[in-house]
Amino acid sequence: MKLNRHGKILELIKTHPITTQEELLQKLKEEGYSVTQSTVSRDIKTLRLQKSHSVDGSYRYCAPQSVGHDLKNGFAGILSGSVISVLTAQNIVVVKTFSGMASAACAAIDSMNLSTVVGSLAGDDTIFIACTDNESAANLLVALQKYTS
Repeated sequence: MKLNRHGKILELIKTHPITTQEELLQKLKEEGYSVTQSTVSRDIKTLRLQKSHSVDGSYRYCAPQSVGHDLKNGFAGILSGSVISVLTAQNIVVVKTFSGMASAACAAIDSMNLSTVVGSLAGDDTIFIACTDNESAANLLVALQKYTS
C-alpha cells in the first residue's frame, strides 16, 4: 500500500502545484487514500521531496531526479518477491502473483514506462498487460520471467 501511495504522491506533485502538506493530504484523500498528516510527512521525507519555485514564483513540491531511480530499484524487489509466473496470450501478457501482490507488481511494471505497453490491469493475484503486438508481448515475457519465484 505504501508503494502505491508513494507512486500516487509522485503523480500528484507532477500534475498539481501542491505547496503544502495539507494540500497533499487533501489530494490523497480525494484519491481514496486514508492517511494522516504524520504519514504524509514521513512520505515526503522518504521520497525526499523538495520545494522549488514554480512558474508563478510560489513554492511547490517536486521530486529530485534520483527518486525515480531509487523507486525503480525498489520495484525490482517487489517484482522478485511477488511474481509466480508469466505467460502470453498473443499480445496480452498474464502475470500471476502471490495473493494481494498484483497491484504493487503492476505499479512496478508500469514504472518501467515501456513504449510497447498499451495498458495494464491488476486484480488480487493476476495482472493483464496489453502490448502493441505479439512480438512486444514475447519480449516483455522474457523480461519479466527473470523475476519469477
